[in-house]
Amino acid sequence: MGIYAVKTTASQERTVADMIINREEPEIHAALAPDSLTSYVMVESEGDAVLNRVLEDIPHARSIVPGTSDISEVEHFLSPKPDVEGIAEGDIVELIAGPFKGEKAQVQRIDEGKDQVTVELYEATVPIPVTVRGDQIRVLDSDER
Repeated sequence: MGIYAVKTTASQERTVADMIINREEPEIHAALAPDSLTSYVMVESEGDAVLNRVLEDIPHARSIVPGTSDISEVEHFLSPKPDVEGIAEGDIVELIAGPFKGEKAQVQRIDEGKDQVTVELYEATVPIPVTVRGDQIRVLDSDER
């Protein structure tokens, strides 16, 4: 049993992974199409013979990369990246969702556990701290750079 890399047509990784899993082969255990890995799908299978047989009928699946991968090589694809990663206190951000959409603000506090950021709106006459989810902001200017 091993983890195999399957070469695919660009932008068809999710389609290929879905088609592999929909075949319901007992020897194929999982298929992973991470967004950060272009033109490849990772497939956990009992062997490459069953995988070769399945890939013959799947459009956009090109070939199997020779050899297997270890779980340590793919486990970083398995844990989601928090939305607040890459945001620092003092950063200038734009709110891209919610009632303050389009407003600019400065990051005051980051709660990584809850994936939330407390910001202070720029244009407000009175400084108002607003807590928003990490996916509702976009960094415009960072102190780090």
